[in-house]
Amino acid sequence: MATMLAMPPCAPGVPIEAAAVRALRDALGSENVLIDDAVAGHVDPYSFMGPETVAPAGVALPGDVAEVQAILRIATDHAIPLWPVSAGRNYAYGGASPRVAGSLVVDLRRMNRILSVDEECAVAVLEPGVTFMQLHARLRATRSRLMPSVPDIGWGSVIGNALERGFGYTPYGDHAAQLCGLDVVLPTGELVHTGMAAKAGSPAAHLYKGGYGPSVEGLYLQSSFGIVTQAGVWMMPRPAAAAACSVQVPRSDDLAALVDALRPLLIDGTIQSNAVIGNAAIVAAAIGERADFCEADVPIDDDRIARVMERFHVGYWNARFGLYGTQALVDARLAAVRAAVSAVPGAVLDVRTYPGDIDPAAVHPADRAQLGIPSLDMVRVAAWRGGQPAHTDFSLVLPPTGREIAVAARAIRREVEAQGFDYAGGFTLFPRHAIGLALVAFDREDDRHRPAVRTLLPRLFDAADAMGAAPYRSHTAFMDLIATQYDAGDRALWRLTSRLKDAIDPAGIMAPGKQGIWPTGRSPSN
Repeated sequence: MATMLAMPPCAPGVPIEAAAVRALRDALGSENVLIDDAVAGHVDPYSFMGPETVAPAGVALPGDVAEVQAILRIATDHAIPLWPVSAGRNYAYGGASPRVAGSLVVDLRRMNRILSVDEECAVAVLEPGVTFMQLHARLRATRSRLMPSVPDIGWGSVIGNALERGFGYTPYGDHAAQLCGLDVVLPTGELVHTGMAAKAGSPAAHLYKGGYGPSVEGLYLQSSFGIVTQAGVWMMPRPAAAAACSVQVPRSDDLAALVDALRPLLIDGTIQSNAVIGNAAIVAAAIGERADFCEADVPIDDDRIARVMERFHVGYWNARFGLYGTQALVDARLAAVRAAVSAVPGAVLDVRTYPGDIDPAAVHPADRAQLGIPSLDMVRVAAWRGGQPAHTDFSLVLPPTGREIAVAARAIRREVEAQGFDYAGGFTLFPRHAIGLALVAFDREDDRHRPAVRTLLPRLFDAADAMGAAPYRSHTAFMDLIATQYDAGDRALWRLTSRLKDAIDPAGIMAPGKQGIWPTGRSPSN
C-alpha cells in the first residue's frame, strides 16, 4: 500500500529553530529527529484539504519516558507546539498531521514494549507503540489464553485506538473501557499515574480504575492534557467456542426491523459483542471492484446495489456479531438469536462456529474481527473510487432504535449522494447507543473529489445537528466545528475543558486545537 502514502500538497511550514533541533538531537539521537522532507511520512496521506493540509515542522521519536520529558522541556523552552501520536495511522481522521503549522509531531512508535501479560487477571501492560498485530502475535507465540479485541485495520496502536474511543468486535470491543492504570507525562513534564497505579508498587495498579478520589483517566481520552506512555489493557479469556453470525435482510426499509430485533439481545447480553450492520456498498468496497457494478462517476443506485447483492450473496443490510462461551452456552444464545431473527421478514441467518483455540489461518476472513484476529483487509475500501486511494469517515452517535437509525440512514445517504459519492457504511449497535458510519472513498488526486469531500462533511454535521445528534470523533480539519455542536449550557463543557487546558498546559504547547480545545487567546475564533 506504499503508493497510498505520498505526501499531499501542504501549506508552507513554520520551521523549528536550529537551536531546538540541536537540543532534540542531543536528547534523542539524530536518527530520531526528522526535519524538512523527512516528515513526509507524517502528513495525512488521505488529505482532501490540498494546500491547507498542515505538515509538521519536525518529528521526534522518543524511546522512553525520559525522552518524552526531554521533548517537553525543549518544546516549552522554544515555544514549539507538539502533536503526539501513538502510531499516526488514524488516516481517515487526519493521520499524523497536526492542527498548527510549526508543530513537532511526537511519534511514540519506538515505545513498543509489551511490558507484561497477566494470564490470571487477563490484563496486559503496554506502551503506546504496541500495535494490534504485535499484541496478537505475542499472545499466539506464548500460547496465551487471552484474546485481544481488534478494530477493522490491525496496524494501529492498541492504546492510541482506545484513547480515541475506537472499538473492536468482541465482548471487549469498547476499547476505552478496557484501559486501567495510565502513566501520563503532563505538559509540565511531570509523570502521573492514575487510579490504583498512583499507589507505588500496587499489585492492583491495572486491575481497579477507581483508586482514591476523583477518577481522571477520562481526561486523557481525545485530549491534549498529556502523553500516555503506558497503560493496562483488559483482555478477554479465549472462549471454549465461538459463533460468528451474520444476518442479511433484502430491502433498504428492513433496517429498522433488523435493529429492533437485535437491540434486546444486546441489552440482555445474549449477543455479547457489538453488532455491525453494513450496507451492500460497504461489503462490495471491502471485497469487490466498483467498475464491475458502476462504470459511471455517479453514486451507485439501488439497481446496481441489486447486482452487488446477487454477485456476493449479501443483503441490502448485513449484520455481523459474535457469540462466545462453552458450546452449550453458544448453542443457547444462538437459539435466542434464531427466534429473534425469524420475526424479521426475509431475514437470513448464517452461522460459522469455531473452537476457541482455532488456528487464525483457518478462520473465514469475514469472521476475523469477531475472533480477535487483526488484519489489513479493510484497507482496500480506500481504493473503491479508483485513482489515488483515500477515504474519510463520518461517525455519528445515535440511540440504538430502528426509528432513529432509519432516519439517520436516509439523511446520511441523501447528503453523501448529493456530492457524488456512494453511501457505503452502516451502524454499529452497542446495548445503549449506536455509531452511524459513512465511509467516503475518493480519489485524492481528483480535482472534483477533494472539494466535494470538503463540502460534504459540514453538511453531514449539519444534518446530524438537525437530528439532535453529533459525531464522537472527526477529521482534524473539522475539530472546531464539531466542538461547537456540543452546545448545551452555552457550551459549558467546552468552557470547562478550556479552563483545564490553561491550568494543565500553561505554555499551551500540547496539541493545541485537538478536539477544539485551545489555550486561551489562541483559538482561530478569537
